Amino acid sequence: MEPSRNRLVFVSTMAGEPWGGSEELWSRTALDLVSQGFPVSASVLEWSPLHPRVLDLRARGVDLWARPQWYSLRRHPWDRLMSRGKDRTTYAVARLIAARPPALVVFSEGGPLPPVDLLELCVAQGVRFATIGHANWDWGWYSDNIAERYRAALAVARRCYFVSRGNLHAAEKQIGGELLNAEVVWNPVNLPPDASPPWPPLGPGGELRLACVGRLHPPSKGQDILFEALAQPQWRERPWRLYLYGEGPIRRSLERLAQRLGLVDRAVFAGFAPVEKIWADNHVLVMPSRYEGLPLAMVEAMLCARPVVATDVAGHAEVIDDGVTGFLAAAPTAGSIAEALERLWARRGEAQDMGKAGAQRIRRLVPANPIRLFSDKLKELVETVAL
Repeated sequence: MEPSRNRLVFVSTMAGEPWGGSEELWSRTALDLVSQGFPVSASVLEWSPLHPRVLDLRARGVDLWARPQWYSLRRHPWDRLMSRGKDRTTYAVARLIAARPPALVVFSEGGPLPPVDLLELCVAQGVRFATIGHANWDWGWYSDNIAERYRAALAVARRCYFVSRGNLHAAEKQIGGELLNAEVVWNPVNLPPDASPPWPPLGPGGELRLACVGRLHPPSKGQDILFEALAQPQWRERPWRLYLYGEGPIRRSLERLAQRLGLVDRAVFAGFAPVEKIWADNHVLVMPSRYEGLPLAMVEAMLCARPVVATDVAGHAEVIDDGVTGFLAAAPTAGSIAEALERLWARRGEAQDMGKAGAQRIRRLVPANPIRLFSDKLKELVETVAL
């Protein structure tokens, strides 16, 4: 079957949960392209039931292909990529490509790089492709033979997109080569462009309200080291409260840790809440992540004029001006987080002005419509193919 001159196929390789922040860019772009008349197919892991956002893709015109759970890519990236044989997901994607021959395949990976077998499938079949990498981690190195395979496959990609320069540079280091076809793009946010919730008054006794926004998953989001920092003696008499927004598979263990550290009356597990509601109630975002991409929660907090305390990982330093719009912890450790929080506490009277400076900075950096901008980039690749 001849490929469509303008069909795009998106392949999401996220397997840890039914939906996550890394799904926002490709899924919203898919819908934007459908609205412009492009035929779009998408391969996602099948959950029971499918997430409402996935069902919305189908309802709005995306040709959805759900891979059964036994095609999962659940293993750690460095484990699944060491496999000599082809993953069943590779075969599922091969069937999709055969049934819906595309002008371009876009692989969206919640980590740094999609599985190399998928890239080699496209290379072998002469299918043009691009990649999107979201998070990265210091320990995500590849064996020499896998790194060599990545260098060869990624050199053929039309583009290798990353959501921060930090993660791009980390990926280049991990595969041992420069990605000359790489480009940094922005994720969309869940806020109107003019969002401006007023600065909330301090709580009883001058209470400063800290918000930690993200999946309850300490291996990535680092809530445990934040608890350890706030359990230090100097914080016992200070007026503050921490609200944790989000859910995740390690909530109960985090609740038990908060109890063990004597934070049960200070750490509030608040579940999900609208972004503007979070920042109508809280003063500071604290993001103690062990690894990241460029988190939506950070950009949203800055757009709402709230200062940020965050670890210096991934793209955090690309948007936070240390001491001006927030505070960077040198490393994802309790000691480093504690040091950054001490600097915040010493200058808490300046927090509102720091938030205003952050709002100005982030609005200079973030494009007005990141989805249409990314759609246009992909359309340009498709149009180049069609010539």
